[in-house]
Amino acid sequence: MQDEFQRIATRSRKYIFFLLVIYVFGWIFLSFQTIFLGLILGTVFSLYQLWLMEKKYVKFRHALEQGQKAPSIGTISRMALAALAVLIALQFPEYFQIYSVIIGLMTMYVVIIIDFFVFHYAHNREKR
Repeated sequence: MQDEFQRIATRSRKYIFFLLVIYVFGWIFLSFQTIFLGLILGTVFSLYQLWLMEKKYVKFRHALEQGQKAPSIGTISRMALAALAVLIALQFPEYFQIYSVIIGLMTMYVVIIIDFFVFHYAHNREKR
């Protein structure tokens, strides 16, 4: 049985994949190549960060249920991934716009926040 965080993560992955499809179509059909490649790069790293966070959360939750010392949830590894994405964008500025990479990196957090408010509002509305 999935808990609430895993349901949010599953829905967020679907939304992020949908955004990636939109970014790929934008890269193919529009003339803003560096912007869309930056969004794609940042969003792919963001998706990987979501996957890492979900795996760390499962280990964290399991350790708490077993009464063991809880491991970290991987903040440093997620920061290192973000730094790697920025370094790639800085190394290849002809392909990636740095601002769109940063926006892409924030995609996971924005999607999770929007998902929380939408489903929280819908759940409270059903209770009325």
